[in-house]
Amino acid sequence: MQGGLADSEPVSLFDGETLQGWKALNERNAKYWSVKDGIIEASNGDERLPENIYLASEKEYGDFEFSCKFRLNGDPKNGFINGGIQYRSPIIKHPNEDLMLSVGYQADIGDKYWGNIYDENRRALLCRGDRETLYSKGFDHYGWHTYKIVCKGNRHQLYIDDVLVSDFLELNKSIPAKGPFALQLHCGGTAKFQICNIFIKEL
Repeated sequence: MQGGLADSEPVSLFDGETLQGWKALNERNAKYWSVKDGIIEASNGDERLPENIYLASEKEYGDFEFSCKFRLNGDPKNGFINGGIQYRSPIIKHPNEDLMLSVGYQADIGDKYWGNIYDENRRALLCRGDRETLYSKGFDHYGWHTYKIVCKGNRHQLYIDDVLVSDFLELNKSIPAKGPFALQLHCGGTAKFQICNIFIKEL
């Protein structure tokens, strides 16, 4: 709270029709992102994705409650099926390549990774998700689910289908506490990542 004002009301980050407010992190990967039937979709069809792709928000956020509905589909026999939602993730240029990088926290999506907090392009795994509790609820790996990410100060909480899967305290004060969101689809597989109903409430 500032000046006695309450937290903001939830705001939609997706208009349901266009990618306004979002941009492909690297222009060469813009072709993989589209909007179909009110859903943001990332896919390379029947071909394996050659590199990780990201769709980043144009705005940055610090303390917030983020929520969305999502689905990840793909046959593991055809490669790695994984995605994620980057948050508080500044964008920097790769030191040696003509490539922009999303550097920061990721709410992980995919078999063996559900609910992890991964530090993309920085420190790797920070917190293992509580998949035992999640799976006990009859979890469908290829169905529609909800993700909620709550960041306030140095505390990070991830919820999948309202199950608290990660609760992490960032003790390193040098790590940026603000940055864009970015939707990520991992390379190496023939996956399809879909996401909609994207809202943020700034705290």
